[in-house]
Amino acid sequence: MSDGGADRAPQPARRAMLLAAGRGVRMRPLTDQTPKPLLPVRGKPLIVYHLERLACCGVRDIVINLAWLGAQIRSALGDGSAYGVSIRYSDEGSQALETGGGIFQALPWLGSEPFLVINADVYTDFDFGALQMASDAWAHLLLVPNPLHHPGGDFALEHGRVLRQGAPRWTYSGIGLYRPELFHGCQPGRFALLPLLQRAIARQRLHGQIYTGLWSDVGTVERLEALQ
Repeated sequence: MSDGGADRAPQPARRAMLLAAGRGVRMRPLTDQTPKPLLPVRGKPLIVYHLERLACCGVRDIVINLAWLGAQIRSALGDGSAYGVSIRYSDEGSQALETGGGIFQALPWLGSEPFLVINADVYTDFDFGALQMASDAWAHLLLVPNPLHHPGGDFALEHGRVLRQGAPRWTYSGIGLYRPELFHGCQPGRFALLPLLQRAIARQRLHGQIYTGLWSDVGTVERLEALQ
């Protein structure tokens, strides 16, 4: 299910970034020794589902950011050839750069065209190749119905444009298409993504669509157990 403007011109992504640097505090003690993207769901690490889905839709060049226990992720996934992709690692050191800073650091590897950004700790059956970006958009977000742990949602959507206020409200899925233009004027370092999205909303440059299929933010031990 989608809600988008009629002027959207298909621009499929050829590159993707998987966000895998977080500490996963709410999933302790599981994440004390294992990074959250490597936690198994139905016998397979969470992040591997994303690699396989990206390969299936033709996205082969992937950047993964690393911080907490990042060496384990690098060791487990290698260069990506086992999954039909090519992986580069953006090492953020001992302290993650947050979403905005992490993407900004990886921009040189993501190119000048729209690229996918996916939270490595979500679980979904969404077809990443179905995302399209309008020519005037700086980003295009996949929105989902509000889960029980986030009843207020994040954004509204009207005629394919994302709004800060309005009803009904939807939750950002952690999946989206981005252009480098969204990060214009940013400086290297640790910073959040939300202010950049709000700037794009103010300029009517943030678009989105709704997905009502399988999606879970695997943020707690209870949610992980529910998927098993």
